[in-house]
Amino acid sequence: MVSLRRRKPKRTPDAQMSMLEHLGELRNRIFISLAAVLVGGIVAFIYSNQIINFLVEYYKNASKDGKATLLVLGPVDGFVVRLKVATYGGIVLALPVWLYQLWRFVTPGLHSKEKKYAIPFVLSAIVLFVLGALVAFLTLEPALKFLIDVGGPSQTASYTSEKYISLVTLMIVAFGLSFEFPVVLVFLLIARVLKVPQLVKARRFAIVGIFLFAAIITPSQDPYSLFFLALPMVLFYEGSILIGRMLSR
Repeated sequence: MVSLRRRKPKRTPDAQMSMLEHLGELRNRIFISLAAVLVGGIVAFIYSNQIINFLVEYYKNASKDGKATLLVLGPVDGFVVRLKVATYGGIVLALPVWLYQLWRFVTPGLHSKEKKYAIPFVLSAIVLFVLGALVAFLTLEPALKFLIDVGGPSQTASYTSEKYISLVTLMIVAFGLSFEFPVVLVFLLIARVLKVPQLVKARRFAIVGIFLFAAIITPSQDPYSLFFLALPMVLFYEGSILIGRMLSR
């Protein structure tokens, strides 16, 4: 017998997707990313005490007597701090997964020639995030010394565990995400949303915008972190122009 049911045509990878299909695809990508963050968060929570001890060493080194301790003012504050460490740690540990999911979501809109950049995109994003986190650690001790001394001798710096861990983790995440700046620019160049002449023409405005962005996003608001964040981003902007010229050849 001949089946009277209509068969749905197979959709090729290059076929256009409807709005509902895009929303379904986005939902699946978000679900996978959240699951990866959850698994990473569990791992980070298990080692959260070791992570906190490591971060506290920077506070001790920045203090004048080297014996600084963090205060816990509420009965659940210690647990809340561990949860914060687990949350940020989960985001960082799941970085390869959610970056890959992001790339896979935008890939259908690219040509087959442009899809080959998936692995370089993910790898470069991971390397740049780690580099940004390392720069954050390099600036952490000078930033803490600035914050401790800026109040003057009449004020004694004594930080709570929640405030300090929030500051440090936000600095690491802010630096790591800011160092993704060249990846975003190169992706926009590959997707033909931006062109190299546009980046060259907007160079002066971009530099001013980068310093304003660094001043706003830096959690500690100290000059050391601002310049250590802004200067690499300016270099990344120039590097993106060079990479764009190479890709356009």
